[in-house]
Amino acid sequence: MTKYLISFPSEAMVLTDEEFPIVVAESHAVIEEAKAAGVYVFGGGINEGVQPALVAADGSVATDTYPGSKLNGGFTVLELPKREAAEEWARKIATACRCSQELREFMYDPAS
Repeated sequence: MTKYLISFPSEAMVLTDEEFPIVVAESHAVIEEAKAAGVYVFGGGINEGVQPALVAADGSVATDTYPGSKLNGGFTVLELPKREAAEEWARKIATACRCSQELREFMYDPAS
């Protein structure tokens, strides 16, 4: 089985105050469906109110990121038998969230 990352940047989700609770409920329903199907690994939203840290190889810590790095928004990791299944779950999440989703595949790592 392969793990897939389904994600979107914060700026992709443009909702009115009235739409927001509906989208929250619908997106949580999709996550509950993934859990019930046994394919859910992990998911959540990046807390953009907390400054990121860049931890260097020497152990030093800076409130910084890699140049050009911009990680925000929400993501879900699912473990699925094939890419077509991942595309279907991404469609469900896109519909619930009202925005396009990026789909990426994790490389196989026998140690994980």
